[in-house]
Amino acid sequence: MREDFNGDGYQDLAVAAPAATVAGHSRAGYITVSYGSSNGLTTANTTVIDQNTPGVPGTPGDGHGFGYRMVAKDLDHDGLTDLALVTHERFLGEGDAINGSVILLWGSVGGITGQGAVRVPTSSDYQIGDNLTAGDFNGDGTTDLMMLNGDDGWVRAVLYGPFTRAGKPAREQSIVTSNTDNKMSDTAAGDFNGDGIDDLCTFFVYENHAEGGKLWLGTPNGLSTTSRALPSAGATAVGDFDKDGKDDLATRVIPNGITEDLTTDPGTIKIYYGSASGPSTTRTKTITQDTAGVPGVSEKGDQFGARLSAGDVNGDGYADLAAGVPFEAIETANGAGAVVLLKGGSGGLSGTGSHSFHQDSAGVPGGAEAGDHFGGSVRLLDINKDGKADLTAGAPDEDLDTVADGGAVWSLRGASSGLTATGSFAFNPVDLGAPVLNGRFGLNLSNDNGPNIG
Repeated sequence: MREDFNGDGYQDLAVAAPAATVAGHSRAGYITVSYGSSNGLTTANTTVIDQNTPGVPGTPGDGHGFGYRMVAKDLDHDGLTDLALVTHERFLGEGDAINGSVILLWGSVGGITGQGAVRVPTSSDYQIGDNLTAGDFNGDGTTDLMMLNGDDGWVRAVLYGPFTRAGKPAREQSIVTSNTDNKMSDTAAGDFNGDGIDDLCTFFVYENHAEGGKLWLGTPNGLSTTSRALPSAGATAVGDFDKDGKDDLATRVIPNGITEDLTTDPGTIKIYYGSASGPSTTRTKTITQDTAGVPGVSEKGDQFGARLSAGDVNGDGYADLAAGVPFEAIETANGAGAVVLLKGGSGGLSGTGSHSFHQDSAGVPGGAEAGDHFGGSVRLLDINKDGKADLTAGAPDEDLDTVADGGAVWSLRGASSGLTATGSFAFNPVDLGAPVLNGRFGLNLSNDNGPNIG
């Protein structure tokens, strides 16, 4: 997945601090954009953007949560990656309050600055932005966006690219995703049947009950308006773990189908391998921390797999899976958190050769402290252009010794042997001169849009 905002050939990373106080407004939020290089990420090559940044629509406000969900894709088809982000703000459009907004920040050779940024147009009194998901759902080579955009929570809009610089899509399609009170909780997009067109998986909950999922196949005309059933799922990631040309779906299992039980759950990951009909429900793999080769032990409340990301860490052509374990205890530090890397291969994912990293791992900056929640976000992305995905891991509740819950982010290098702590790097809002107060910096990363940890 290409995330190159300035077109220099190196992949870049957007990090959100959606709970940060900005200009006196609580939970207004901001994002940072860090640019890749042969040396990886640096604080010197990082830009801070909020709703006070010139060109960005709106102004900071209480509860806006600027960037709480982010998609990094080339939206206008100019060869540069753009960033679509969601806010909770209510703004005036045609005289009426609109609930939420989707803001498009455009890539440029100078990087993302906020100049020319726009809101995706919508109608008055609509809600917009929930479940924002990107894919090429008609196979034309341009990016499409799926999101809530209407006054009916059952209907989702598919906005087909390319987008104009006014934020308008080439065309729009409405899909009735449910005719019950179920709420869409999570999504995943990928080419699960190998036909060259992205498909869409949607998952639903009602109150504290998981209510299953649906697969919407992509076609040359766009997403199908009919679906087939899928099992329930929590966090998701998409990658070709067995290199058969079909994307596979990695999910966190919702224990007993009860979402309230997630907080006390040891954590289970289930992979549905791609097939001619989409994610297979017969060829699957279940992995826990009790699986042979996986570091650690399944313990109450660890939440193994709370966040997931796929990428090829060792450059062997097989996608690997990073699994956040944000409530893992490290020695006596409860909830310090860890990340486990599971390796792909000819048989798909397994526990063989997997490794765990945390703040007490040799070479990793910092130290494991109770409640840091390292692994509260994860992203595999080749930052230094060596053909191997690097790990970005967030600890949104890291204590910066100035104000608790400022948050921090780590970058670990990919290597032929897997992830390595050699040359690893960490940064936080203080390093960037960004707001710290209750920021939860690193709670979300670009294209890492699983359910946020509590």
